[in-house]
Amino acid sequence: MPRRRRKTGLLGRLLLGLLLLVLAVPAGLLGAVWWTLPPDATELRVQGLSAPVRITLDEAGLPRIQAAGERDAAIAMGYLHARDRLFQMEMMRRGAEGRLAEVAGSAMLRLDRFSRTLGLRQAAEADFAALDSETRGLLEAYAVGVNAWIAERGRFAAPEFLALGPPEPWQPQHSLLWAKVMGLWLSGNWRTELERARLASRLPPERLWELWPADRSAGRPDVAALPGVERILAALPVFGVDAPLPASASNAWAVAGSRSASGAPLLASDPHLGYGAPVLWYLARIELADGRILSGATAPGTPLVIIGRNADLAWGFTTTHSDTQDVFLETPADVRRTRTEIIAVRGAEPVTLTVRETANGPVISDLDETPRLDGRLLSVRMANLEPGDTSARGFLMLNRGRSIADARAAAALITSPPQNLMVADRAGGIAMYLTGRTPIRASGDGSLPVPGDQPWQGFVPFDELPHVENPESGVLVNANNRVSPEGHAVHLSREWYADWRFRRIHERLAADPVKGPAEFAAIQMDTLSLLARESLPFLNSLPRGTGPLGQAQALLAEWDGEMAPGLPQPLIWNAFARRMPALALRQARVPEARGTPEFLRFLLTAPEAGWWCGGDCRAMAALALAESVAELGTLFGADPAQWRWGQAHLARFEHPLLRFIPGVNRLIGLSTPVGGDGETVQRQSVRGSGAEPYQAMHGAGLRFVADLGAPDASFAIIGTGQSGHPLSRHWGDLLETWRAGGMLRIGREATQVTATIRLSP
Repeated sequence: MPRRRRKTGLLGRLLLGLLLLVLAVPAGLLGAVWWTLPPDATELRVQGLSAPVRITLDEAGLPRIQAAGERDAAIAMGYLHARDRLFQMEMMRRGAEGRLAEVAGSAMLRLDRFSRTLGLRQAAEADFAALDSETRGLLEAYAVGVNAWIAERGRFAAPEFLALGPPEPWQPQHSLLWAKVMGLWLSGNWRTELERARLASRLPPERLWELWPADRSAGRPDVAALPGVERILAALPVFGVDAPLPASASNAWAVAGSRSASGAPLLASDPHLGYGAPVLWYLARIELADGRILSGATAPGTPLVIIGRNADLAWGFTTTHSDTQDVFLETPADVRRTRTEIIAVRGAEPVTLTVRETANGPVISDLDETPRLDGRLLSVRMANLEPGDTSARGFLMLNRGRSIADARAAAALITSPPQNLMVADRAGGIAMYLTGRTPIRASGDGSLPVPGDQPWQGFVPFDELPHVENPESGVLVNANNRVSPEGHAVHLSREWYADWRFRRIHERLAADPVKGPAEFAAIQMDTLSLLARESLPFLNSLPRGTGPLGQAQALLAEWDGEMAPGLPQPLIWNAFARRMPALALRQARVPEARGTPEFLRFLLTAPEAGWWCGGDCRAMAALALAESVAELGTLFGADPAQWRWGQAHLARFEHPLLRFIPGVNRLIGLSTPVGGDGETVQRQSVRGSGAEPYQAMHGAGLRFVADLGAPDASFAIIGTGQSGHPLSRHWGDLLETWRAGGMLRIGREATQVTATIRLSP
């Protein structure tokens, strides 16, 4: 009996030990992840500081930096960005350098090959070497701050590095990669050129341009088809699959003091980019010893305020969508140089990539390993990758600016990407300046590939671009609509986004001539679609059906185009707006072409659209509406009155890597029902395909408003939270405020200080 007890006791202790071991492993992992959270109180010596820096963080995690000068503030910003967003910075750096496959495996090879072919890393290094010493010094100071956090925390700098290993040191030129990536994804006309070339042999010349109907040109019948271009397009990154940002859009507007409640100009800016957790933007306020202030949105990886203000000047941006990228038809004899890139792949053998370059640029047809272009090559030239990019210097001058004249000088230095810079100053001036270099072409208009022996002839002088200063109306608005007036000497693009958001902003501004920050913030949340409102007479004239179809039509008949999340009509409209162009493209036997909102308007309004509809667009619209209602019935129930736009239209903010891990993605994913769609001022563009076709995946992750009547009248909100750590209280704490249209005031003093950081020399 005693022996049996001893055996039983031994077995119990073994089982207990195994249980404790099983529990210890997840407890240890959780403890390690918990240790990666930044402390609330930090004191650290940082070599390179000229004086102590004090940083306080408020209840939203928004930092207020007090520093002696710009260099010390840049060190502090680098430290803060690394503290809260280091993995986001790491992904940006790796994406631009073509090193994502090192951590994410072969799924990232398509993007890595693309980045390596374009040579973003080499371009950033060359630009950094050519920068003036003052701007280089600021980027070096920022790197000091980033590396101070890395040196202090090592593998515990962010939870993702527990699996990936300690982060590499940040180099000053890495900050220039951010602008390279933004320049690439904010000006994607070169891909559109390839899409047009693919369709040139499949559509009559007079129909080709109807797919891009904003500029009603007759087409280019002299362009031959490019065999194999489909394979090259398949080798290029796709937004929503493996590319970080879309070809995107934004709103920005300004009014003079005569239209403002404070008597000083007001400015609003809300850039529209792809959603992720965290969002691209990080809010901050900086105060220097000489009294200068800066507040607004920074971008982790860069030391400067991208959208924001100082005491005298406020600024925001929208994408111009001017054509600054071209594809050239070349031959192997045109190749001037080659280089070899070795891409490391997690869990697989390295991949060797040979990059060929012509005088015009890198050969992108090599991205397809077996191109069929009848011996020809395709190269691409992009203004945002041209040597001598001085954008970093331009942003530094913008941060220092005190007037719209200073902003104009800064805009001339912002050589990439092509943007509309909206500015307002305390003295009463408002203006919009075009940034980025616009090519002068030897031939063609940039809409389709051209022979390689017809290269660019330089760039349009900055002063010849269509800038606007102090209009008599006292109002300036841009929502990616056409910026060059008819007959302007400078060719910017052949087609433009439609002006629905532009006109709606003007409607809201005209409704009440005098505005304050709250009214500007409310306009940013506007969800009325002019495209839907102007299409309703056509839809309501269709024959009335029975059952759910008739119910849906009755709902549309009493609707005004408001895309509110609690209504059923926006869901019906968006289902129709997706299906109608798809039916037309299928009928024309080009189902892979893009059915843009502008093409939808063309189908519903243009007499010549009948070719796309098999002769009768009314019949096709009736079919599209019936099929849309039937599809929605299978997803949301038989009664259209019970459908809600917010059921299907969720804004999702997901971690770039952890979203692929089952269970974890549900724990840390952020989502909320939203109104609006791709054509409303509150832009919430839908995915358009897949399991969740109405998911909002692109919109204003940042909204900013500034009143020049007071230096601290700055208001902003971002869509997630300030932290990139999924366990932080600031991971998603701003989501509800963002959804509801609220704003944070970025004043001098925090309502509540929740953390303090002291950096000493």
